Amino acid sequence: MALEQKLRLKLSQRLVMTPSLQQAIKLLQLSRLELEETLSQEIMENPMLEVEEEEAPHLELADAEKGPLEEETPPVVPDDPLPSPEESYGDIDVEAFFADYLGNGHSEGPSMAVSDESISALENIAATSPDLHEHLMWQLHLVDAPPELIEAGEYIVGNLDDDGYLRVSDEEISQASRLGTTVVARAKELVRSLDPPGVGASSLQECLILQLCILMQDADEEEREVFQRALLVLEEHWDTFLHQRWQEVAQALGCGVEELGPVVQVIERLDPKPGRRFLRDDNSYIEPDVFVKKVGDEYVVSLNDDGLPRLRMSSRYLRMLEGKGLDRKAQTFLREKMRNALWLMKSIDQRQRTIYKVAQSIVNYQKDFLDHGMEHLKPMVLRQVAEDIGMHESTISRVVSNKYMHTPRGTFPMKYFFHAGVDSARGGNVSSLVVKERIRKLIEAEDPQKPLSDSRIMKLLQHEGIRLARRTVAKYREELNIPSSEKRKRVF
Repeated sequence: MALEQKLRLKLSQRLVMTPSLQQAIKLLQLSRLELEETLSQEIMENPMLEVEEEEAPHLELADAEKGPLEEETPPVVPDDPLPSPEESYGDIDVEAFFADYLGNGHSEGPSMAVSDESISALENIAATSPDLHEHLMWQLHLVDAPPELIEAGEYIVGNLDDDGYLRVSDEEISQASRLGTTVVARAKELVRSLDPPGVGASSLQECLILQLCILMQDADEEEREVFQRALLVLEEHWDTFLHQRWQEVAQALGCGVEELGPVVQVIERLDPKPGRRFLRDDNSYIEPDVFVKKVGDEYVVSLNDDGLPRLRMSSRYLRMLEGKGLDRKAQTFLREKMRNALWLMKSIDQRQRTIYKVAQSIVNYQKDFLDHGMEHLKPMVLRQVAEDIGMHESTISRVVSNKYMHTPRGTFPMKYFFHAGVDSARGGNVSSLVVKERIRKLIEAEDPQKPLSDSRIMKLLQHEGIRLARRTVAKYREELNIPSSEKRKRVF
């Protein structure tokens, strides 16, 4: 069979992701802080972009149907803003101007450099507390011990996790440090003698035993007797203790169940994660993208524009394009930068409008929650908002991603308002978040000695008109990080 080349025409439909569409989608799903960084980078790279220096009033969108965003008239851009090749610059020195913009001189646009006045004095900088590694290394270097022991101790400290546990074996440390296992074992004992008590253990059981042994050193005779019983429980009856089989534990200790109270209390006071207290609290601050404020009987939605630069086209560069004598290379460069600037400004405007519409739709639907609290939160899915504002569900998903809304009830992720519903005997659906909150309150009010089982919680919810299966109750309870009734039971 001979091979031959042929030409064929084929009609097909497909979605083409233009650069402007890609940029709009990217900006839509950015958080507010990420948007600030993106705009700062664009301002530095695009000479056609400038920042308006005057302060703009805070924008509040009071009308749910037609806010000020819809009333604003966007800047009129000519259909063909690009000049013809015959147009020139006039008398402007292009080379000097570009050298000034790209070089070390002062540009017309905003400066991104940090002035000396903004640098904080050393006394105004808060000191950071040492982490677990620094705390242990400081103690280790105060110990009078042979150099190889200190070296092995450094390897051990370097392999501790955030909880203070050593998850590697002596053989692995010996191979890494090229020190003998005997030295490593001695170094491990040295690290375990440091503060905090229990550090360097390889398991929870070992961690609690180490802490108890240190407590026994300074205990009086009465305390020592209780500590001895607790140590016996941890060393020889660990599994029985974990499963709360108190009758077996009491029988093994030769005492009554009621006498186990002080022993259990001693063990409960021990720290299962001794390294956690040294974790640095690196707080991440949230800046809401949307503010919701109650004015009269209505809720007013406004966008948080604080810190976001108000962009405009550089009039100086536009005059350059309108002039004469522009070489083709510079003209192509400015045309491309102007096109990118127009795309960016249009994408930001569309992003803000879309966020406002989604936020307004959420507020309209969740007005009962804003008025009366969690128990009146309604189930809501992306499709409902998409149908309300006439957009696709994927667009709504991008809008609510990494966005926060500040309301009179607190600051919530915009995703918080989207969740499934549970059937109710009273008609309609009940939010799954409302059901979880009800489960949490039922468990908080239970008798610790007779905790509510999942089946009992299911029946109580059914009496309230909430139709829920037992396995769903167990699922919601686990999502709330609440242990089972067996583990919640308090005997002492």
